[in-house]
Parts: sequence; structure tokens; C-alpha cells
Amino acid sequence: MQLQYELREGRLTAHVSGELGHPEAIELMARLSRMIEDHLPGEMELELSGLEFMDSSGIAVVLQAARKCAACGCRFWVEGTPAQAKKVLTAAGIHRLTHIR
Repeated sequence: MQLQYELREGRLTAHVSGELGHPEAIELMARLSRMIEDHLPGEMELELSGLEFMDSSGIAVVLQAARKCAACGCRFWVEGTPAQAKKVLTAAGIHRLTHIR
């Protein structure tokens, strides 16, 4: 799993690529949390188009980032979700809690 990010005009965009399983999810949650705390963005986009695989651990990543953003008053959404990852998130009902595009 790789994470690249950019901060532009108050929007934090986190690009995640590779495989997102349990070990990667733990690392990613910690890194995203630090990024949100460090930058306090007005908006955050979690960009997943580079994911090759995501298991149910990805649900926790999305939920934690969404909750962290909500606590900071930051608008949050998921963008570019590949079909396999979208099935995982939709089956868990995440689309009812945050925007998945």
C-alpha cells in the first residue's frame, strides 16, 4: 500500500494505491489521522482509484477518517473507488454514512 497526499486550498487529498488488508489498514489509519490533525483541512478526499484490492479492513479506514474529519468540522468523501472496493464498502452500508463516488 502506498499513500501520497496533497493539500491545496484547504482540501486534503489522500491517494491510496496497492493492496489494503489488515496490516496496511492499521498503518493507513494512523497516517490519515496524523495528516488530519496536522493540517486541519476544511475538506478531505480519500482517493482510492489506485487500489488493486481491499478487504473488510478498508471499512475501518473509511469510518475512522470520516469520524476524525467530522470531529474537526471537515467535509469528507471517498472518490474513485474501484468496483471490488465499492462492493466491500456498499455491503457494509458505508454509502449511508459518507459519500462514495
